[in-house]
Amino acid sequence: MIEDKPTGLADAVIARMSDCTEPRFKEVMASLVRHLHAFVNEVDLTPEEWMAAIEFLTATGQACNERRQEFILLSDTLGVSMAVVGLDQARSVRADAQIARRATEATVQGPFYWEGAPDMPLGCDLSAADVAGEPAYYTGEVTDTEERPLAGALLDIWSGDGEGVYDMQVAGKGMTLRGRLRTDADGRYRFWSIRPTEYPVPTDGPVGVMLKRMGRHPMRPGHIHMKVSAEGHVPLTTHLFGRGGRYLDSDAVFGVRNSLIVDYERHEPGLAPDGRDLKQPYYTVRYAFRLSPRS
Repeated sequence: MIEDKPTGLADAVIARMSDCTEPRFKEVMASLVRHLHAFVNEVDLTPEEWMAAIEFLTATGQACNERRQEFILLSDTLGVSMAVVGLDQARSVRADAQIARRATEATVQGPFYWEGAPDMPLGCDLSAADVAGEPAYYTGEVTDTEERPLAGALLDIWSGDGEGVYDMQVAGKGMTLRGRLRTDADGRYRFWSIRPTEYPVPTDGPVGVMLKRMGRHPMRPGHIHMKVSAEGHVPLTTHLFGRGGRYLDSDAVFGVRNSLIVDYERHEPGLAPDGRDLKQPYYTVRYAFRLSPRS
């Protein structure tokens, strides 16, 4: 017999996993079942509401393709992605609080990462001639948490253009504003891209409908993405955000961290730091990435 109450039903479902041979999977699924049943009970969910939820999740899956990941967007906008990132960093804190505090903070990957960006030389320009946006020159270094330079560290970089549009959002468009480059013998990096601007997350799918019904805006502050990695160190996925930008306090995916906000210093046309002669204003940004050693 199953008790005629949600908690009893949850226990019955969990009991059916007695033959599960994967301890962690069993732990996660048991907790999921218990919390899901508790949620249903708490809100007194109706069959019509549960069917609407199933249809929403079905539509979310149907919106996914090789260039769009609506489930990542759903996770991001519900704050789950940042919660997972936070838990991962908390594990590092428990392992060594001093090291964790010195490491660069991580944030969400987002739905627009495209694996296989081209390898580029130091000092390269990731923007093409027809890409909208004001030029920006990024420099800095990658070190360990003791500030020792990491030669050959890999930076995998991507961003939207100056109008907030990613290449993946344009049908038939190849990779732009993406590239992979490695630090020099002193751990230094340098490259040209653009100064990113604020933009809305995609609102033409089920997640956009959800945000509207929640009374939320879909905007993200301007940012550039980096995956930073080096042998023997914990890989880092992070952003750099422009100081003073709108939506820093209300990022639709909850990804802003104060330590990742940087100054975009504006310069008049002329000779850039790398000797490039620019006919338009440009910006410079400097940031040091600190990677934790693998335990």
